[in-house]
Amino acid sequence: MRISFASLAAIPLAIGLSPLAINMGIMAQNAPRVPTPPAKPNASVTPASASTHAQSAGEVTDPVADPKAVVTLGNARFTVLTPELIRMEWAADGRFEDHASFVFLNRRLPVPKFEHTGLKNDGNQIFTIKTDKLLLTYSPSADGRFTPNGLKIELTVDGKPVTWHFGDKDPENLQGTTRTLDGALGSKTEEPIGEGLISRSGWALVDDSTRPLFDSADFTFKQGEKSPWPWVIERPAGDRQDLYFFGYGHDYKKALGEYVKVAGRIPLPPRFAFGAWWSRYWDYTDQELDELVRGFHENDVPLDVFVIDMGWHISEEQLLALKEKDQSGEGLGWSGYSWNKTLFPDPGDFLARLHAEGLKTTLNLHPASGVEPWESAYPAMAKAMGIDPATRKYIPFDITDKKFATNYMDLLHHPLEKQGIDFWWLDWQQDQKTKLPGVMPTWWLNYVHFTDQQREGKRPLLFHRWGGLGNHRYQIGFSGDTVSVWDSLAFQPWFTATAANVGYAYWSHDIGGHMPGPVEPELFTRWVQFGAFSPILRTHTTKNPETERRIWAYPEPYSSILRSTFQLRYALQPYIYTEARRTYDTGVAFVRPLYYDYPEAPEAYDSKDEYLFGEQMLVTPVVAQADKTSGLATEKVWLPKGEWIEWPTGKHFTGPVTVDRCFTIEQIPVYLRAGAIVPMQPPMRYTGEKPVDPLIVNVWPLNPGASSTYSVYEDSGVSVDYQHGVFTRTPIKATQTGDALKVEIGPVEGSFTGMLKTRGFEIRLPADWPPASVTVNGIAVKHAAVLSKTGWSFEGNTLTTVIPVPSISVSAKVLVEIRRAPGLTDRRAELDGYAGTMTRLRGAYNNLRAATPVTDAPDLLIQAMQTGDRLSYHSETAVAEITNLHKTLPQLKSAVATIDNGFATQLDQYVAQAKAHNWSILPTDYEAEGIRRTTAVKKALAQIQDAGK
Repeated sequence: MRISFASLAAIPLAIGLSPLAINMGIMAQNAPRVPTPPAKPNASVTPASASTHAQSAGEVTDPVADPKAVVTLGNARFTVLTPELIRMEWAADGRFEDHASFVFLNRRLPVPKFEHTGLKNDGNQIFTIKTDKLLLTYSPSADGRFTPNGLKIELTVDGKPVTWHFGDKDPENLQGTTRTLDGALGSKTEEPIGEGLISRSGWALVDDSTRPLFDSADFTFKQGEKSPWPWVIERPAGDRQDLYFFGYGHDYKKALGEYVKVAGRIPLPPRFAFGAWWSRYWDYTDQELDELVRGFHENDVPLDVFVIDMGWHISEEQLLALKEKDQSGEGLGWSGYSWNKTLFPDPGDFLARLHAEGLKTTLNLHPASGVEPWESAYPAMAKAMGIDPATRKYIPFDITDKKFATNYMDLLHHPLEKQGIDFWWLDWQQDQKTKLPGVMPTWWLNYVHFTDQQREGKRPLLFHRWGGLGNHRYQIGFSGDTVSVWDSLAFQPWFTATAANVGYAYWSHDIGGHMPGPVEPELFTRWVQFGAFSPILRTHTTKNPETERRIWAYPEPYSSILRSTFQLRYALQPYIYTEARRTYDTGVAFVRPLYYDYPEAPEAYDSKDEYLFGEQMLVTPVVAQADKTSGLATEKVWLPKGEWIEWPTGKHFTGPVTVDRCFTIEQIPVYLRAGAIVPMQPPMRYTGEKPVDPLIVNVWPLNPGASSTYSVYEDSGVSVDYQHGVFTRTPIKATQTGDALKVEIGPVEGSFTGMLKTRGFEIRLPADWPPASVTVNGIAVKHAAVLSKTGWSFEGNTLTTVIPVPSISVSAKVLVEIRRAPGLTDRRAELDGYAGTMTRLRGAYNNLRAATPVTDAPDLLIQAMQTGDRLSYHSETAVAEITNLHKTLPQLKSAVATIDNGFATQLDQYVAQAKAHNWSILPTDYEAEGIRRTTAVKKALAQIQDAGK
């Protein structure tokens, strides 16, 4: 929506041969029944039963189940797909469906162990299927139709028996996602959140009865653009039921992992998609966009993707001047396929410049108007569609028509792609229906655009709204136009994580909100911090000249904090990309709710602001304003069972526990598992600007006797070969034994074209004592002298040991051994929360400095604040420095409290003197300046009181 400011051991199936079973008509389906859907022009209607590759998964896909998994009873058919997943069909005509549906592409899974029986009880027929997890009981009605009294499934959830009857509603479904957040104000969405594939009830049901079908399940596209294109067909006429019962209890990860086996995997986006995106509803000229690129570079802000909104094509004003009308009845100038040459005189050269800067570009599309006669591609498109161009008759948008869709891609989009457009932003907002019943334009547009890129041999990327179940195969999601308020930010962590319940792993939000646009610096900073720990980081806003999204244009300290947040996102790219690969492999989104990992903890469901960010992190973004007096934002944080470390402070927690934590504007509440291994990369202006060399390996403190592992994933970043084993993994293991830490890296496993043959590493050990000795592959590494580029160093404010490892063959193993002074590992408690204390001391110092000349930071505070600085020079003094800091903190709190208590009097005295002597150094607004300095002292007091907590 464009609103301007002004307006997710097989055993044979025994065939029951008893007379009763024969009389009941129970039989194994030895051959699939092939339906005969209505004929479609140029479309095969025979389902593909040969093995092909799963769409976007590189796995075997066959919509026809193994006959051994299928049991038929009259007009009902049951397919046991897994011990927890059963397909249940009833058809009035006894003809069952074996085409792939929009959701379920692959039903040929290994046949699980199960038993089935047929009995008569008081004249009633009773049929059962029993797997290791489910007991299905079917008592056919007169026509066999499923009824609440005739179909039930029993399972055990959390040790308790649960029974589902056909028709039951599920009050505990954990929800999925919705098509769009257009117009959403916080959690008040204009469209409801749909059901998810998982539930606290332990079961979920997908009704596939009316969902459209594909005429083929061959999504390999082996012949490139000449490949057959599987197309939509309608369900056969007649009364039928087609249900999928997911009975996974609270094993939510398994449910989603097996969902993607039948519904297709969540594809891995190109690596650049995990960089930063610039987007704004604004009619930019190419000069302005060039200047914007320079702004990113000059201000040391990384960027990967330029999203150009609808201003790229011919505008409404230009069309009005030509006296043109939109023949479709849609808004004039909303659809467009022809460059606005006033704004972009030479689009090809402009796009070449962006590519030279390492940037990717996407253009906005509103295709509802079809193709109007003013478009440059109109003559070719008209001829291709059998229309005389001379008639200037518009070409209606009909995306379900294969002829139209083929020409739509070949004639309208491919030429622009050849100019340099990398992918498309589909901004469909019009009718939610097409000429084919049950086919939503959002869903089908996603399919057409995504598979078109597959046919072109690309690793596809799409930017569009959610179209419904099955759309997890076509990402990235554009969540739409939200209102720029705190409530909208507060809703997005829950909304983003909950979408994992339907496999939708990659929502991209308008960071900063869309309308009305202007946001205060604190809100924008917190929104960007959430964006850095979300699937996609994309700022956006509406067409309002008062709106600002250039991070360098915000006042300090916000500008510096925003810059460092963008840089942190890029530093984390090796971790994020590895976790995205895990999403592809497992079907479990890397941004996901806590209850996936802690399903029996009530707090995991109640902590809606929190989510897991990959395997190593828990994130709880700040989504509310800080206290005006203290400058601190308070968050209630629930931490699950285990050992956790608060990243910005180094504070340790043992869960399960609920804590109230305070954060300054530069602090992002991220919690790491004890011993977490987090790979990072050096600074880059854009993804792939240079090789990830050295690979930075962060190892957080491990308890003695413990070990941790991680495997860093890499591939070309752009090809689809990742689906076929063309990638590498670099294994990393850390082991703590007493005061000795051992870090082992490699050798690399696998290969891909362009991979590094040699690589250096940088080991970072945060929140721990400095080493007494360091060796790399048995060779001693000395402490780095001042200005030396070799040797290990120590960063005192975060207690981080940094160990450079020279470049070495990736086929070799690296062994780094760190020994600390005897007994220091047992004294880690003295370091608890140290980094947070340094932040608080610096904050108090900055605030007291802001109160000058009325008062100033006392030397005792400066001495304490400089502890980390001194440790960076002389790490050997760590024990003495830390001991002294603990002694000093109580004195400091008392000293700053004394300053606060007497500040009002000091201020009055100072103002009186200033007025009496007409000190021009002070502004004349004494009252405002007094309030500012009083607030600074109050903030200093609050921060000093929070130090050490």
